[in-house]
Amino acid sequence: MKLLIGKMILYFILILVFLEVCVRVFHLYFEYPTYYINELNVKTYLPKQQGYYVTGNRRMKYAKYNINDSGFNSYKEYNPSSTTTDIALIGDSFIEGFHQDYHRSIGKKIETKLKNTVNVFEYGHSGYDLADQLHLIQAYQEHFKNIDYIFIYIKFNNDLKRGKYTPNQWRVDLQYSTTFQIRDKIKLTTYAEGIGVFEPILRLRDRFFGIVPETYEDEAVSEADAKKYLDNLKTLIDTFGFDKTKTTFLLNKDKTSTYFLDYCDKMGYNYIDFSKAFKQSEKPTTLIYDMHWNNHGRALIANSIVDYLNKKISN
Repeated sequence: MKLLIGKMILYFILILVFLEVCVRVFHLYFEYPTYYINELNVKTYLPKQQGYYVTGNRRMKYAKYNINDSGFNSYKEYNPSSTTTDIALIGDSFIEGFHQDYHRSIGKKIETKLKNTVNVFEYGHSGYDLADQLHLIQAYQEHFKNIDYIFIYIKFNNDLKRGKYTPNQWRVDLQYSTTFQIRDKIKLTTYAEGIGVFEPILRLRDRFFGIVPETYEDEAVSEADAKKYLDNLKTLIDTFGFDKTKTTFLLNKDKTSTYFLDYCDKMGYNYIDFSKAFKQSEKPTTLIYDMHWNNHGRALIANSIVDYLNKKISN
């Protein structure tokens, strides 16, 4: 009996070793860059990191990222100038673009469509809400003085849940915890997490620590919450300011509260609505396995911004 148990344990260990080797050889694990809160109190990634963002149990998406000196995923460094036409794209993971090779980003598509007459700088970071985004502009105010156009991607249902900015130090510290260290050292656990093996455990952890799951933009928002979010918008703008002469919201009008749209119209805040382009598309605009934009969806977003810019320039 002892011999049988010993053999079972040995075989189990050998199987785990074999699976670990397979995961490493076929690069089935994702490499998430290290993030931190920098000297300007902005949550971003440590500069000069490269890796591959892998999704799915059959490597359904295998995309390379490149973190530049500013701490964002991009193929270029950020050096806006008063002598060039410079554009800033600010947003969460949709702008960050880990789901696609960094040199095929929305910013790159915009530059190509405008025949490289502009520079596009992408300030995308997973989890950013409007508080993060407006704080970013204020923190880099000397930098943004040379930016000609600012586009902020906003999901009303998710990005206006707070009216003040506080960096998420807990999330930064979590990546240095024992659990995360094990995950990063043993690639089999990283792969298992990526395909959802630990999802029930993670949900239990979030409930224990009181972490509220992310609300997707197509989920309904009550009238009370919509009014609260609008109040948060007003508070954030009072705190950080808002240059409406060069700042434009990027949004899906079909999934945005009329409270927000009516307020933008009242205050003269510009916004680009890409919902019509998405609805008219004969091709899927999002990835199969989650709601992030696929390459076609990103091209439509780029087209919407280019059309807007052409109208602004012609006027």
